[in-house]
Amino acid sequence: MALARWGFLYTATGADPERDVTVADTGSCRTILVGMERPDQSIEVARKLVEQHDVQLIELCGGFGPVWASQVLDATGHKIPVGAVAYGPESVDGVHEIFS
Repeated sequence: MALARWGFLYTATGADPERDVTVADTGSCRTILVGMERPDQSIEVARKLVEQHDVQLIELCGGFGPVWASQVLDATGHKIPVGAVAYGPESVDGVHEIFS
C-alpha cells in the first residue's frame, strides 16, 4: 500500500486549527498540514483527520515531543502510526533559541 493521505500537525503562535489548514495534493498523495497554538489541541485535530479525512499516518512537529505523540496515538485508537519529528543534539541549542 502506498502513502496516499497523511497529516502533519505543528504549533505556531496565534495558529487556529479551524483556520490554519493547508492541503498539498500531488494527485497521488494528499498532505494536510494543521497549525495550532497549543499541543493539547492536537487530540481533537488528530481524531478529525482519522475520522473525516481517512489519513494513513500523522506526524507531529518537534514542538510536541514524545508525550504528545503517545497521547495522539491513544486518541486515535492506535488505528494509524503517529510519529514525531526529533532534533539531534547538534540542533538542540538552535531549537531552544527559537522557542524560548
